[in-house]
Amino acid sequence: MRQRYLGMTAAIAAWGMTMALAGCGSTGGSGDDVTLKFVAADYGTSSENSSEKYWSALASAFESENPGIKVDVSVRPWKTVDSDVATMVEEDRAPDIAQVGSYANYVKQDKLYTADEVLSVPTQANFLSQLSEAGKVNRIQYGLPFVASTRLLFYNKELFDQAGLDAPKNWDDIQSHAEALKATGVTTPFALPLGSEEAQGETMMWLLSGGGGYTDTADGSYNIDSQQNIKTFQWLQKELVGKGLTGPVAPGKLDRATAFKAFTSGQVGMLNGHPSLMEEAAKQGVKVGMVPLPGVNGKAKASMGVADWMMAFKQNGHRTAIGKFLDFAYNDKNVMSFAGQYDLLPVTYSANEAMVADPQYADLRTFLTALPTSELIPYGKNSWASVSESLKKNIGKAVEPGASPSSVLGGIARDAATAEAAE
Repeated sequence: MRQRYLGMTAAIAAWGMTMALAGCGSTGGSGDDVTLKFVAADYGTSSENSSEKYWSALASAFESENPGIKVDVSVRPWKTVDSDVATMVEEDRAPDIAQVGSYANYVKQDKLYTADEVLSVPTQANFLSQLSEAGKVNRIQYGLPFVASTRLLFYNKELFDQAGLDAPKNWDDIQSHAEALKATGVTTPFALPLGSEEAQGETMMWLLSGGGGYTDTADGSYNIDSQQNIKTFQWLQKELVGKGLTGPVAPGKLDRATAFKAFTSGQVGMLNGHPSLMEEAAKQGVKVGMVPLPGVNGKAKASMGVADWMMAFKQNGHRTAIGKFLDFAYNDKNVMSFAGQYDLLPVTYSANEAMVADPQYADLRTFLTALPTSELIPYGKNSWASVSESLKKNIGKAVEPGASPSSVLGGIARDAATAEAAE
């Protein structure tokens, strides 16, 4: 991995010395006397670490280097930012730039600039390749990855030591370890958050672990009710939920934030988590072990990768100014600053190489190693937003006592087929 990053970093540096910026054309204004409207999601957990502070400082630094361009920053909570931006677009007052969770639905509406239209060549070439691919619709990149993360299986080391357990290596281990934790009085041996907050993420982790996924690898069509996926949810229903190993709250009612809070308070033995959970656990004195979620008999098909996105809207015609701001936002110093502050992963080759080499980010190396080969949620599908909603509403039912995982997955698959046909 290091050789690949070093090679890419050297190539990008060379391009940066020899190629003109793609975003410096005249189309969409000269970049003078422009105010960019920028809407971003808040990654903070309080006013003390709100993303508002980061973006306001970045905007001020950018404005000092680019006289005539102002940046009006509006940071919104994750619970509302996507709907806030959607409302702005519907009311013909789209921001110039938005940093949110998805982009493809705006491509269908022809609302976005392409990456080629706003980014310099060095900036665009610096994105990790699988993230660039995930930002494409019909082979054209519109979504600009902003930060990323991968998911690992977290376990409470103290609870594991008390039960005489090592890290699980397969599904049998997960089940038997959960039984052992329950026997020692652990409230929730394995937290399975299939509630509405991020059921689509938890689901994908398990589908990949079971050898399946959301889409067919051959043609990219949805394959939600495949036999592998059905078997995965039959196992979860029988071996974890059915044996009382997932705690007092039904998985379909359990949100990720609640599960994370229970983990950091020492009530959970195992759960799937992302990098920011490390810091929260450390604050509460919980010693954490982390391994990739294993597959049925060992290594899983892939780990799940997640990305959040930047997008540039065409409505106000500020292409040149947008490009200048995005090139500034994506320089290594700024990428590293944001990712490091929130325990997330940078989306560029050069920043990843710097993070791997920096001892202060040693805890993130397991996540960094998993990122280049991770499989991402199908962000490029216009239908994904509606399919995700169907998953959030319905997937928890698949593990309820007496339910039919096949029927539940089949219903979600029909919703996906309908959404895909409407693309």
